[in-house]
Amino acid sequence: MRTDNIRLGNGARIHAEALQPPDAGQAARRPVLVFLHEGLGSTRMWKGFPQALCDATGCEGLLFDRQGHGQSDPQQQPRTIHYLHRYALEELPQVLAQAIPERDYIVIGHSDGGSIGLLHAAERPARLRGLITLAAHIYVEDVTLQGIRDALDAWHAGKLRGLARYHGDRVEQVFMAWNATWLTPAFAHWNMAYALPAISVPTCVMQGAGDQYATVQHMHDIAAGIHAATDQLLPDCGHSPHLENPEATLQAMQQVLQDWGVLA
Repeated sequence: MRTDNIRLGNGARIHAEALQPPDAGQAARRPVLVFLHEGLGSTRMWKGFPQALCDATGCEGLLFDRQGHGQSDPQQQPRTIHYLHRYALEELPQVLAQAIPERDYIVIGHSDGGSIGLLHAAERPARLRGLITLAAHIYVEDVTLQGIRDALDAWHAGKLRGLARYHGDRVEQVFMAWNATWLTPAFAHWNMAYALPAISVPTCVMQGAGDQYATVQHMHDIAAGIHAATDQLLPDCGHSPHLENPEATLQAMQQVLQDWGVLA
């Protein structure tokens, strides 16, 4: 697995990390777990969850910082309301082609990463074997906008300063790009439900029972739009189940992968 010197067509350098389970020989026969972080996220913000899932499943893992995030190069152009599509249809395929060419993989996406995973899966890439989303979104709800307004208030109150440890001196740019895009009036009409029927791989849609950015109906709507998809509400957690209730999230994902037969 190659994680050094990944370059996009626009010249941007992408920071990526490889994860190995205890049995490397077994892992080589199984799909790679590709983790896509949230809208304010980075590889480091996943904390220990990806390694724990790789250890539990015997699969290799791949994490990377999208352009503009973490240790990857900064964005070169202003973000538009199509930013999720660009990450899904332009950046992600380039990263996969360089990091894990000729390997089957399963996407695990959180929040923005889940939406990117849905758009990617709708393109029916040949090596994709499954998709698990955590707190993905396909349209804008009132609760979503309220959660983003609350995040803006928290930013101005200095409560999100901890993000600087992940994004350095670009933290304000990262936060404002995410926040301003979602609060743009035109984005209120954003909807990517049209892409869901094209998804043909096994898909599990997960969401925390107390997610502050989406209703439970949102999770059901995503699953209903995908042929033979399942959904699962995770207890005792909000928008970040892998951090707020990692044991339940780990067990749920491990069971899904077992049910799909990828751990045989």
